[in-house]
Amino acid sequence: MKSFRVASYNIRKAIGTDRRRSPERVLEVLNEIDADVIALQEADRRFGVRSAAIPPWLLESLSPYKAVPLNIQVDSMGWHGNAILVRKEAEVGIHDVLHLPCLEPRGATMAEVTLGGTVMRFFGMHLDLSGLWRRKQAAAVIHAAAVREAMPTVLMGDLNEWSANRGCLADFARHYSFAPCGRSFHARRPVAQLDRIMHCGKLKLLDCGVHDSAAARKASDHLPIWAELRA
Repeated sequence: MKSFRVASYNIRKAIGTDRRRSPERVLEVLNEIDADVIALQEADRRFGVRSAAIPPWLLESLSPYKAVPLNIQVDSMGWHGNAILVRKEAEVGIHDVLHLPCLEPRGATMAEVTLGGTVMRFFGMHLDLSGLWRRKQAAAVIHAAAVREAMPTVLMGDLNEWSANRGCLADFARHYSFAPCGRSFHARRPVAQLDRIMHCGKLKLLDCGVHDSAAARKASDHLPIWAELRA
């Protein structure tokens, strides 16, 4: 099959580094990346009804994407802020939410998407600030992938891991390969690789990186990361 592009982006509820909320600016960045599947973190507002940080009508009118329907909360885009976007024409099969062990509310999302005639599985996640809970959550995601039918799999998200190769990174590395995208946090002066893309051995990494544009430096405190893969 031809190559496909994935991306992961903590959009910080669409609040930029200038402290302005601008979902339009987030969509500008997503359109720049031009990925086929995107995992978003902090995609919903934190309080009240936790409505989507990017209103559905805006996503429809200003982007080529649709959100994988999670059917959890009427006004939310994601599950504990985690959402998966795919192109509007993409075929979405089985999709689900994962309940992760947590000290603070955390979750993950999963969707099986057909790309170029091949069905692939994608996980999106935002792990805990505590190293102990991150490792428990990593184990839960690894288990959720292992018990399902084998297929090409990509895991993406904000792992909140500051170490280079310890903690949950070592746990994931026993099962998946990391795309060496680079430092994505803080957007104005990146110092840490908190955001990660991982893939199974059935996929070949062609290229990867951090999307550092003028819009991305303002749209969130994280820069988005991307990877180009082939099955």
